[in-house]
Parts: sequence; C-alpha cells; structure tokens
Amino acid sequence: MLVHLAVNVRDLPQAKAYYDILMPLLEFEPYLAAADQFAYCPAAGKPGTYLFFYPAQEAGDYSRHRPGLQHLAFRMRSRAAVHTVYEAVRTLGSPILAPPQAYPQYLPHYYAVFWEGPEGFMLEAVCLRTE
Repeated sequence: MLVHLAVNVRDLPQAKAYYDILMPLLEFEPYLAAADQFAYCPAAGKPGTYLFFYPAQEAGDYSRHRPGLQHLAFRMRSRAAVHTVYEAVRTLGSPILAPPQAYPQYLPHYYAVFWEGPEGFMLEAVCLRTE
C-alpha cells in the first residue's frame, strides 16, 4: 500500500478550496493545513494513502498524456456515492471526461465517473459493486 502521494499545484489556495469540498465525498478528511502545504487522510481512521498538495516550484502546464501522473482513482462504497461525486464536480465546474457508467471491459461491476480537477489532473470515483 502507498503511504502517501504528493502533488504540486499552481495555485495552492485555489486547490485547497476545491479539494476541501471534494475530499469528504471521497471519504477523506483534512490531515494538515499550513501556508506551504495541505493534506488529507482516509476518514475515520481507515487505512489508506494520504494525499499531500504543495505549491509548484516551477511554471509549466500538466498533461496526463506526457510521462508522469496519468490519473488518481478513489474507491467508493456504492454507485450512489459515484453519482454524488459526479454532481459535486459538475457544481464545481470541473470538466466531465466521462459521466457515471459501467466499464465491464475493466472489471466486472466496474462503475466510474472521470473528470478533470483544477490542475488538469484526471480524477476518478469508482465503485466495484453492483449497487
């Protein structure tokens, strides 16, 4: 299991405002908030990977099509939770790359939504259950 992931962002306050709304829906809670970083951990003491955000030290645009991070996927407890995330990211104005739907070509019962976060990162909420 990964202990943590660290992501650089262009605008730390903007990213924090976005993820403060999104992360509780993904079952994460605030772990750290400082002037130079913020982080989330799995909610309610669940084991899992912590997610840290730092200000980028160099200018440049991100692309999931170049070498590096392709996307982050978050496991959801239900398909209804996938839809809750979908509605939230639409409200936040995030570009939807693929609305909630089944992807049987990935795994049986794979159900997911894909969207782009404020930095252009592809993000995914996925449920591996039938309900």
